[in-house]
Amino acid sequence: MQPIKVAIFEDNKHLRESLYYLINGTEGFVCTGAFADGNDLVFQLKKSIPQVILMDIEMPGINGIEAVKVIREHFPGVQVLMQTVFHDDENIFKAVCAGASGYILKTTSPAGYIEAIKDVYNGGSPMTGSIARRVLELFQKNITPAAAKDYQLTPKEKEILQQLVKGKSFKMIADTIGSTYETVRTHMKNIYAKLHVNSNTEAVSKALNEKIV
Repeated sequence: MQPIKVAIFEDNKHLRESLYYLINGTEGFVCTGAFADGNDLVFQLKKSIPQVILMDIEMPGINGIEAVKVIREHFPGVQVLMQTVFHDDENIFKAVCAGASGYILKTTSPAGYIEAIKDVYNGGSPMTGSIARRVLELFQKNITPAAAKDYQLTPKEKEILQQLVKGKSFKMIADTIGSTYETVRTHMKNIYAKLHVNSNTEAVSKALNEKIV
C-alpha cells in the first residue's frame, strides 16, 4: 500500500519541523514538503502533489483561507486540514466554505494528528461536534434557496449524500449502508462529477442549498 502523502504549510518553525518528523517517522505516511508560507504554493505543490495538506489558518503573506481557494482551483482532489491555535468559529467556517475538509487544533497530540490525517484522507471532516453543528447552522443561514435541478443522482448516491450531510466519513457511511469503503468512494466520485464539485464541503453546501436530499 502506498503511503499517504502529506504537505505542511506552517510558519511556526518548531511545529513545522515537529510535524515533518512525525509524518516521516510514522509508517504509512510521507511528507512531500514543509513550507513556512503559501506564497508560492502552486509551484511548491506541483513538485510532488500531496493527498492531504496541513494548512496553518494564519500565515504571513497569503493566509490559510486564501490558500485553500488556490488549492481548490489547481488541485481539486487534494484534502486540506486547517490548523488553528484555538476554536475560531468565524475563520474555521470561512475555511470550510473555501473548501477545507476539516480542522485540527495545534495542541492536538501526535497520535491525534495522525488520526485526523487518516480521517480526512478517508473522506472524513475532522472537527468537534460543536463546530460541526455551527458549520451546519451557518450553511443553512447563509444559503440562498436555488431552483431545483435534476442532477440524475441514483437512489444510492442520494442515500450516500444524505449521510455525508449528517457529517459521516466514508467509512461510517459504508458501515451505515452496508457497503464497502471503496464502493462509497466510487459513488462519491460520481456524485462530485454530477454536482460539479471537488470536495465534501462543496457537496454538502450544494445539497443543502438546492435541497437535493
